Amino acid sequence: MSPTAVTTGTGTAGTTAAGRIGALARAELTLLGRTRATLAAALFVPLVMPFTLRSTLDTMPLKDAGLTVGSVLLPSSIGFALLFAVYGSLVSVYAARREELVLKRLRTGELRDLEILAGAALPSVAIGLAQCLVLTVACRAALGVGMPEQPQLVLLGLLSAFVTWPALAAVTASFSKSVEGAQVAATPLTLLSLVGSGTFIPLELLPDGMARFCELLPLTPVITLVRGGWTGHLSAHDTLGALGTAVAWTVIAVFAVRRWFRWEPRR
Repeated sequence: MSPTAVTTGTGTAGTTAAGRIGALARAELTLLGRTRATLAAALFVPLVMPFTLRSTLDTMPLKDAGLTVGSVLLPSSIGFALLFAVYGSLVSVYAARREELVLKRLRTGELRDLEILAGAALPSVAIGLAQCLVLTVACRAALGVGMPEQPQLVLLGLLSAFVTWPALAAVTASFSKSVEGAQVAATPLTLLSLVGSGTFIPLELLPDGMARFCELLPLTPVITLVRGGWTGHLSAHDTLGALGTAVAWTVIAVFAVRRWFRWEPRR
């Protein structure tokens, strides 16, 4: 897989930022399609995980916490799409393009740093968004989940996620020396988010001290806003808390990318 393929595909693409990002995204989508392992993980894992969780939820005392299977499974499904289709795939993408010297070569051209990162992230974000829509429709059909009571909260949660998680993927990729190492580096945050952000176990079922800690994890505000937006049961205090945590993680992730992202392989 030659770095030239990406460089040539974007070298003369328009004079606007949108044109340059679009050209790079099209080239990245082509390369992503050739990386079957990454593409398979991004496409199929988020679609399989809800089936695994469904049987587990039946054993939990959800009614005691005022929850239903649908109100837990739908936001959890969106969390799976963010973790595997966006975060997991982008960690591999950023690491691979760095090791192939694609990022270094792109920086010598017309593209700005933000455009390079955004163009590389766009296909994975599009796949993640499509999966969120598919999983939402499936949950509504299978579990009778209605329309969101406060759609603005769902939208705010997704918007923050589609900025924060690509940035976290870029930071994670920076602390590895290979694509394989990047996947290992992504494992702790993935597992912590699966266990502690309300995806596998709702925070309402955790001890108070652990729940308060888990509220600070980067995926938790997304799950909270999506669930609260769908059920309409999120208080103003909890809404402001989730929004504040989401904004804080966005700022931290963007700062970390500017400070630590590596554009070249380590020598």
